[in-house]
Amino acid sequence: MRTLDDLRNDIDRVDEVLVRLLNERARVACEIGRLKKAQGIEVYQPGREQQVLEHVRNVAVEGPLGPDAIARLFERIIDEARRLERRLVHDEISVVSDDGHS
Repeated sequence: MRTLDDLRNDIDRVDEVLVRLLNERARVACEIGRLKKAQGIEVYQPGREQQVLEHVRNVAVEGPLGPDAIARLFERIIDEARRLERRLVHDEISVVSDDGHS
């Protein structure tokens, strides 16, 4: 039988993967922000955000977190991505890639 420490170590490993993936997603969102800025497109795109939420709801068909829970998590992720895009539009941040270059 696995111990509490074993399971907590599993959670730590999963969390590390999630952090890497969230940062990868944020880097892509910043690239999108750069394109939006160059093309004069508004950061907030409610139609696209709804598409993303619908997509993740459809992906979340199995597991303990159902479609609504996943959608709530992604609403927060989208909020943070939008915040990053807005900061980028106002030239407040530079994005550092995985290899350490901006």
